[in-house]
Amino acid sequence: MEENVISAAPAFKLYKDRSISMATFLGGPLVAGYLTADNFKKLGQSRKAGITWLISITFTLLMIAIIFLIPELENIPNYVIPLFYTAVTQTVVQKLQGPAIEAHIDAGGQTYSSWRAAGIGLLGLLILTLLIILIVLLLDESAFQ
Repeated sequence: MEENVISAAPAFKLYKDRSISMATFLGGPLVAGYLTADNFKKLGQSRKAGITWLISITFTLLMIAIIFLIPELENIPNYVIPLFYTAVTQTVVQKLQGPAIEAHIDAGGQTYSSWRAAGIGLLGLLILTLLIILIVLLLDESAFQ
C-alpha cells in the first residue's frame, strides 16, 4: 500500500535574490546585509547572519571612507559605485542563498514582495544619506564656528 505524504510548505518568507539586488542598488550595502541576514536567520543559519552583518557594516564604512578620502572619485559617474556593490551582492547572494531560495519556492514557500524590498532599500538610502550628512557636518570645521 502506497502512502501519499503531503509535505507542508515552509511557514516563513524569504527575499528573492533579485529583490535583494534591487534594494541594494537603492539603499546600499547595509540594506544588502539586512535582507541577506534575514534570509539566513529564517533558513536557520544564525552564524552566517551575524557574519553578513559584520561584512555589510564594514563594507559600508569602507565605502564611505573611500568616497571621502579619494578625491579622484568625483570624476566617476554616480551610478558606478552602486552598480559595483550591487553586482557583488547579487553574485554572493546567488552563490550562498540561491539554491536555498529556489528550494524554498519549490517547496511552496512564499517570498516577500519586491515592493517591500524596495521600501527597505529606500529606508536604507535615507539612513545612509543622513549618516553621510552627519559625517560631513562633523568633518566641516566651519560648521562649528
